[in-house]
Amino acid sequence: MSNDESSTSRANNGTAAFLDALNVTRNMKIGVVVGFAFAALVYAVRVFELLGPAPQGVAGPVLFLALAFVLAFGAFVLVTISLTLVSAYRRVQELE
Repeated sequence: MSNDESSTSRANNGTAAFLDALNVTRNMKIGVVVGFAFAALVYAVRVFELLGPAPQGVAGPVLFLALAFVLAFGAFVLVTISLTLVSAYRRVQELE
């Protein structure tokens, strides 16, 4: 094993430990569930007109489905970053 390979291996182990300490994997799982649940709720409200009819000239359910995926991804990222920041804050408080 050369020096380049061993330094890369140590960097990967350090990165993995850092991500593990911040619970990034758990936060991503929560973010995915929240993002898709929120998007499904918004999609159902709009497509099934649960809060009243859609305005005239609005595109159909296919466009709303595409927008729901964008909303799901945005919510996923927002929740994941927020939970990771909370984990980082708590980790810092533990170290002080």
